[in-house]
Amino acid sequence: MTKSTLIYRESWKETPPARPLTQEHVSNPDLLLSLHGPGRMGLKKSHHDDIEGDPYYVWSGKCGGGWAVSLRHKRFLISFNESGTVRWCTKQSGRHGLALIVKPAEGPWLVSEPLAGDSDDWRESEVRPVSLRWRLLDIEAVKVMENAGAVSLARIDAIGFTDLMPGGGSAACSRLAWLEVWGAPVARPAVLAR
Repeated sequence: MTKSTLIYRESWKETPPARPLTQEHVSNPDLLLSLHGPGRMGLKKSHHDDIEGDPYYVWSGKCGGGWAVSLRHKRFLISFNESGTVRWCTKQSGRHGLALIVKPAEGPWLVSEPLAGDSDDWRESEVRPVSLRWRLLDIEAVKVMENAGAVSLARIDAIGFTDLMPGGGSAACSRLAWLEVWGAPVARPAVLAR
């Protein structure tokens, strides 16, 4: 089994809350942010100064439709070998379940089954992309399509998250404080670089 390397961590800039989420809120200079779906402009980079220990996080409570957030590393594609993982710190409410999304370099967008459900407080968890079931994702509408069948996770161009639902304020939303991607770095071909 090949050992995984931390390719990147994103924990958002420590700046005042703002909507919509933009590239200016990304703390890692090697990452490019993309927002997807009809509800994307409702995504907010949030934080509460009056709550001790409150992280800086992405919040979906004002999204008027499906939404997704994705991050691309400027220099690397990611290979999720057997030991590759994604770690994140999340908090969901109102039966929203956060799912992982990936864009293979040579294939359509994929979405996992929901991985992080309702919680009263922030929760850290880890997933192995090679052990997940994947479905095709219409990234423009942020809607699940048919089962993806066998997929290759050897050259992943972008990684992100969605709950596939409109927001419903603080009572029905998803929150993500940070995301870590562990795997094997693969040099990004010039044709895929921005």
